[in-house]
Amino acid sequence: MDGVVFLLPIALLLGGAFVVLFLIAVRRGQFDDLDDPPRRMLDDD
Repeated sequence: MDGVVFLLPIALLLGGAFVVLFLIAVRRGQFDDLDDPPRRMLDDD
């Protein structure tokens, strides 16, 4: 039981931190265009 009391808040804090970081990345547009960059690498200029 002592382990649950110690690990549960840590797990919740880490999960919340990852959600916040994901939302920041979405707002900055990191996931806007996932298909074009791999195709652009194969095109000749």
